[in-house]
Amino acid sequence: MSKNPLISIIDDDEAVRVATESLVRSLGFGATTFASAEEFLNSARLPEISCVITDVNMPGMTGVELQSHLQAQGHNLPMIFITAFPEERTRQRVNAAGAIGFLSKPFDGGAMIQCIDKALGRDSEPTRH
Repeated sequence: MSKNPLISIIDDDEAVRVATESLVRSLGFGATTFASAEEFLNSARLPEISCVITDVNMPGMTGVELQSHLQAQGHNLPMIFITAFPEERTRQRVNAAGAIGFLSKPFDGGAMIQCIDKALGRDSEPTRH
């Protein structure tokens, strides 16, 4: 029995959340949005999530801290990071912890689609980021 993947989008910028949710839904996937990592962690949806798209820099818990927290709790969800401040050190840290993608805002829709496909095990050819 296959279920439709549910992707969570976490970003403190509402415009980014809405645009990313629109892209995800246009691909036929379910989407949930959250304004903060804490809001995501407090939701009842965590067991249903197939992939997380998160901002790196947010008030409160950052996307990097969220990745560490989820892994410490045994939730090894595929994670795609988006950021307006693409620091190489941060990219290396999240990639070493298993990130699927690290995209600079504004990100290219095609690059996000490639990351989502990879996260969901649907990639047909290698991607370069």
